[in-house]
Order: sequence, then structure tokens, then C-alpha cells
Amino acid sequence: MALVVVVTFVGLAVNSFVVSRLTEGSAADLGVLQLRLAFNPGVAFSLGDQLPSWAILAVAGFITLALAGYAVHVAPDAGVAGRIGFAAVLGGALTNLIDRAADGVVTDYFHTGWFPTFNLADTFITIGVVLIVLDVLRQEWSASRDA
Repeated sequence: MALVVVVTFVGLAVNSFVVSRLTEGSAADLGVLQLRLAFNPGVAFSLGDQLPSWAILAVAGFITLALAGYAVHVAPDAGVAGRIGFAAVLGGALTNLIDRAADGVVTDYFHTGWFPTFNLADTFITIGVVLIVLDVLRQEWSASRDA
């Protein structure tokens, strides 16, 4: 639970920092990435950007709550990577949920030029999913080896 709070705090802090340093459309070159401030009213890849913000917030809140319930149920049996993965996914989801609750949009700022602009919370979610999958595969491999 503490890691979920830390991930959420870091995600929100970075959002705030970027918003305080950039104006919408401006960019800062970081080499492989650019910081380019954008606001996404939709979900991943701007899907649903024409839906009312309250509807997206409600669905995202429900999904986050369901995921939290599932994580509480499954995490005690997961390995360290799985538990860290669940914390990263939940922290990233909470960051985006809190960000969207403020004004109906999610703050995005990492821009590659070849992929839609995203934020640190999206990165936490992606890394978390990878860790969960790796943990499940490790458990399955260990169980099949023991059998």
C-alpha cells in the first residue's frame, strides 16, 4: 500500500512540475524523448475523447477500484515482482484518475515523435503490467519444474 502512495505522489508531482515549466505545445528536448505538454480528454490513445468527462472518470474509477480489489486478493500470493507490479499499476491508475478529476483531462508530456504523447503514470502502468506478467510466468515455470 505504501508503494501505491509513493507511485501516486511521484506521478502527481512530476505532472505538476511539467505543467509549471511548459506551456501547452511548447517542448523541451531530452534526447530520445521530448517534454511536450498536452492534455488528453480521452483514455489511452485519446479513445473516447468525445465522451463526457464524468463518464470517463466514472468508468476509470470503477476499473481502478476493481483492480485494487483484485490486487488485494491476489498480491499476497504474488512474488515480489508481482506485488511491485500491482503497486505500479494502481499508483499509475490513481495518478491519472486524480489528474482527470481536477479538470476532466489527463496531463501528458512524454513525446517520442512516433508514439502518442504519454505521462509517467502511463509508464508506471506499463512497467507494472510487465512485472505482473513476468511474475506469473515465473510462478508457472516454477510450478511446472516442481511437478
